[in-house]
Amino acid sequence: MQHNVFPSAELEQRLAKTRQAMQESGLDALVVSVPENIYYLTGLDHWGFFACHVLVVPLQGSMALTCRAMERITVENQVDNAEFYGHADTEELADYVINILADRGLTSARLGIEKRSLFMTPRIYELIIAGAPTATWTDGSGIIDELRLIKSPLEQEYTRKAAAAADAGTLAAVDAIHDGASDYEIAAECNRAMILAGSEYPGFGPFIRPTTRLGEEHTTWRGDVLHDGDAVFLEIGGAYRKYQAPMGRLVYVGSAPPGAEASADLAIRGMQAICDALKPGATAGEVYQAWKDVADSAGLLDYHRHHCGYMVSIGFPPSWTGGSMVTSLQPGSMRKLKTGMTFHAHSWFTNTDVADYFISNTVMLTENGAENLTSRIHQ
Repeated sequence: MQHNVFPSAELEQRLAKTRQAMQESGLDALVVSVPENIYYLTGLDHWGFFACHVLVVPLQGSMALTCRAMERITVENQVDNAEFYGHADTEELADYVINILADRGLTSARLGIEKRSLFMTPRIYELIIAGAPTATWTDGSGIIDELRLIKSPLEQEYTRKAAAAADAGTLAAVDAIHDGASDYEIAAECNRAMILAGSEYPGFGPFIRPTTRLGEEHTTWRGDVLHDGDAVFLEIGGAYRKYQAPMGRLVYVGSAPPGAEASADLAIRGMQAICDALKPGATAGEVYQAWKDVADSAGLLDYHRHHCGYMVSIGFPPSWTGGSMVTSLQPGSMRKLKTGMTFHAHSWFTNTDVADYFISNTVMLTENGAENLTSRIHQ
C-alpha cells in the first residue's frame, strides 16, 4: 500500500527547491520544526506533531527526522526520504538534534532554525543553540513557507477535493438551520457531510455561531438554540491530504432583517471584485483596495478590515492558515501574487449601517485568473 500521499519525484523537487533557497540564504543546513513544512518535505501525516518534531535538512546528504520513539512505525510507514532518530520521553529532543548535526559534521556550520514555530518551545530552542555554540545560527523561518505558497498540479487537485467537501458541509449546515435547532445539530450534520464527502479533520473549525456570539472570531458550537430572525455565522473548512479549503456564509433563521438583500448584494459584489483583482503579478494590497472600493461605493467610507482574505495551503491544527503566520490580502501589501496561490477570500460587512452579511470562498489563482473552488452553495 502507498502510504505517502506524494510521489517521490514531487518530494525530490521540493527538497531541491528548499536546498536552492537555503544556498541563497547562505545556509549549510536548516532545522525545521513547523509541522506543515515537515509534511511538505517528507509526507509525514499524523497527530503526533503536538510533541515537537525536528527535521534536519542538510545542503547535501540525507535528511534526518527526530521525534518521540513511539512514532517509529508511523514514520517507517510514511517517510522514505529521511533517517529516523527516536528519543525516549525521558530524553531531550535537543540532544538528538545535536547528535544529528554532529554525525553530519555540521556543529560549526551555518545553520538556520525556524523561530516562527508553534511547537519549538523556548526550552528546546535554547538547548539546541547551546549544544552547538560554534555554529552560526540564523532565523530560517519562512524559507519553506514561501515555497509552499505555490501549489503544484497535484496540490491543486487535493485543494479542489477539500473545497468539494467544504461545499458539502456548508450545504448540510444551512439545511439544518431552523427555528428551534441547536448548533449541536448543525455541527453534527456539517461534520457528517464533510467526512462523507472525503474530508479529513480540518486545521480548525467548523465555526458555527449565533447572533449573540457573532463577533467572537474563533469560537464555535456550544449548545445554543436558534430562533427566528437570528443570524448564524458559518465558517467551514474541508481538508484533503492536509490541504485546506475554507468557506463561509451568514445565514438568517426564518426571516432576514430589512436591508439584508442589499447587504448580500454588496458582499457578492465585493467577492467579485476580489476575484477580478486576483491576477498574476498583482499585489495583495491592490486586491484589498478593489474590495474596499466596493465598500466605499456603498457609502461605507469609514469601514475598514485588517484584510479581505489570506493564503491557505497545507494546514495542521490549530489553524488552516498553514502555520503560525497569516499571509494576508491586507491594505498596502506589496506581496506579488503568483499562479498556484490559494486564498480564503472574505467579503465581510458586519457592525455597519447596513444589515450584517458575510461570504467567503476558497479561490485559486490560475493562469486564467481567479477560480472560485467553493461555489456549489449560492452566494
